[in-house]
Amino acid sequence: MHSSATVLAVVPARAGSKGIPGKNLRTVGGRSLVRRAVESARSAALIDAVVVTTDGDAIAAEARAAGADVVRRPADLAGDQASSESALLHVLDELEAAGDALPEVLVFLQATSPFIDPDDLDTAIRRVAEGHADVVFAAAPSHAFLWRIADDGSAVAVNHDAATRPRRQDRAAEYRETGASYVMRTDGFRQHRHRFHGRVELIAVDPAGAIDIDDETDLITADATAEATADATADARAAAVPIHAPDHDPSPTRAAPALNGAP
Repeated sequence: MHSSATVLAVVPARAGSKGIPGKNLRTVGGRSLVRRAVESARSAALIDAVVVTTDGDAIAAEARAAGADVVRRPADLAGDQASSESALLHVLDELEAAGDALPEVLVFLQATSPFIDPDDLDTAIRRVAEGHADVVFAAAPSHAFLWRIADDGSAVAVNHDAATRPRRQDRAAEYRETGASYVMRTDGFRQHRHRFHGRVELIAVDPAGAIDIDDETDLITADATAEATADATADARAAAVPIHAPDHDPSPTRAAPALNGAP
């Protein structure tokens, strides 16, 4: 693989998965998870190239069909204990070994998040590229009252005073890391070998699309979300088309984009 990308997106997608066999090739809204991630990255204006790192032949074929380059991941980086960071570092090492320039900005995308908005990626990339942050990750706002179970089995309030029940609008939002995207400076990532380093910021994403695929129930939920989003987009387009054609060409009306930026 040869790349002179200033902004490189990498999608780790190994073949093995205990929770959902063949997970990265399972479909949401008629498209595989790996294809959805690649197509979201390719739809972002600021991403120059997309790479899928995998140990699976079928995933590699699907990634290429979706428009991505492929880096074959060695077996020792494709097991259950291998970190995502190790896969990202391997891609960068392969680029360097090939004599290619490393990207300035690295975009780490997880195929298990099927609704990645390209506009959110561009916003995060700008923050990093312009020097405002070293890392920007996707997070969904939450006003949930969280609890944990203590060693004695009792429930303990985590992020609130249990004796005080403020209204939602009176509580500052907290943010749940979605796992969908992490945008970072490549040099900082290689130095620290971890996705969080330096100044870290988050970009708030739509909670409705903040679904991470861990089990079959998540796939059902994601499919329903994709169908509802497609229906809403189709309705918006239909509403924009006049019943009777006017004598002049109407101004184009843009329908609201789907959660993953697809039309």
